Amino acid sequence: MAERLVILSDLWGPRKGLWITSYLGYLQQYFDITYYDTSQLADLDLSHPTAQTLTAAFTDGGLKRAVKSLLSKEEQPAHYLTFCAGGTVVWNAIKEGLPAKSLYAISPMSLHSETDGPDCPSKVLYGEYMENKPSRKWATHTGTTMEVVPRFGHEMYSDEKVIQKVCQELLEESLRKQYQDL
Repeated sequence: MAERLVILSDLWGPRKGLWITSYLGYLQQYFDITYYDTSQLADLDLSHPTAQTLTAAFTDGGLKRAVKSLLSKEEQPAHYLTFCAGGTVVWNAIKEGLPAKSLYAISPMSLHSETDGPDCPSKVLYGEYMENKPSRKWATHTGTTMEVVPRFGHEMYSDEKVIQKVCQELLEESLRKQYQDL
């Protein structure tokens, strides 16, 4: 039986680019996937979305609504693959009791101010040029594996090289665990 993989989008969800379909294409044959649009979980007003309005709405109550919504939807342990704000949602939801087997967060927002890590194996991936990325000291303190990818910025998760890297790592880890359980 395939492992469950829950994917949370960035704040744009499917409205900006088709990059998420690449992840789904690589992973759907190996995982039982559930997908959430983070802006819907956060109940954001999408009538005139800009990066600034979405971010402001997310930090001004949207994060709390998204965490609450995710906690009500997900009761079974799963692996989580997240992008941007989705990583922040899952990070906080795990700390409030979301049952998670692992978290792989790409370009998560505002984690540099978090003092505690989630209670599961967690990895964060940041681009070299991303502002507000945490320090190595933060990663050690929170028990989080952190990787900084050279020559990339915040939306690196939409680049095919990063998509392949992330999917390969998830598949290798899944196969390793399957063979370990034999």
